[in-house]
Amino acid sequence: MDRILTAGISLGDFNGIGIEIILKTFQDSRIIEDVTPIIYGKKELFDQYINLIPELNTSFKIINSAKEINFKKINLINVSTKSYACIPGQIDIRAGELAYNSLKFVTNDLSKGLIDVLITAPINKKNIQSEEFNFPGHTEYLTALSNANQSLMFMIDQGLRVGLATNHVEIKKISSVLSIDLIVNKLSLMNNSLKIDFNIQTPKIAVLGLNPHSGDLGLLGQEEIAIISPAISKAKESGIYAWGPFPADGFFGNGIYKNFDGVLAMYHDQGLIPFKTISNNKGVNFTAGLPIVRTSPDHGTGMDISGKGIADESSFRNAVFLAKDIFRNRYEAKKRKEKRS
Repeated sequence: MDRILTAGISLGDFNGIGIEIILKTFQDSRIIEDVTPIIYGKKELFDQYINLIPELNTSFKIINSAKEINFKKINLINVSTKSYACIPGQIDIRAGELAYNSLKFVTNDLSKGLIDVLITAPINKKNIQSEEFNFPGHTEYLTALSNANQSLMFMIDQGLRVGLATNHVEIKKISSVLSIDLIVNKLSLMNNSLKIDFNIQTPKIAVLGLNPHSGDLGLLGQEEIAIISPAISKAKESGIYAWGPFPADGFFGNGIYKNFDGVLAMYHDQGLIPFKTISNNKGVNFTAGLPIVRTSPDHGTGMDISGKGIADESSFRNAVFLAKDIFRNRYEAKKRKEKRS
């Protein structure tokens, strides 16, 4: 496909670094040659941030609807009639309110096909909570909104791709949440995503153990024997090339991950600590398994550096590029399928 893609950008927490990394990313005119952004936010907040950091000065086309999009320009839709004050680093319930409002507007346009992909700026998971948003994070919210049974939090940095069997789950609850079916489902989501979203026809997937040394044959835990190994065997029976379980420390420390197209970690920090260390905070969080394409930077709101002009936009910029690539890979995969049928 050769048309320009349209990307909906949710605001995130306006007192964090979201506005800064959005502005820094789209100041590069080369990006909007291929991807036209629509930011769902408040123009006054961007003006306030630019007053704090004048070098971020950027021009916008204010539009009332995604149908009015100006291609190869930075578009902005005001999603609230209220007034807001940007106070970098401050936790404010009103920032959570606007973050949700932005997310609601952009996903509505996404569902109508008015935009192609979604890139989410970081939210504060505490102040966004409400009767309407009662989720641990974006991933769970978008999964429910898509009426999907499962999704996969998939961290991407070029050839390093780390997915999570469990997302935002307390450490003490992980063992009780894990099951053979859960792991097989996550492996299936990863396998399908690697094929369709990343155009890897025969993916090789590594599965990490839960316990130190992958349980040492049951000495340090039974999950590898009772759950993880049977799940790997079951996945293989369905045609998924999965290996493991691998002890997580040696797997990353010795560079074994380089031999695989994807890695399934059992819990959040087991996957994200090595991922962020290796990717140097330039990776992307992609929600695989959904009918929509959603990416985000692999970091949080950065309240400690907000308003200082030192936030690194690399991860957000990479999220834009990845969303574009996945959308086009899905398009090409659909065309190949139609040709075969």
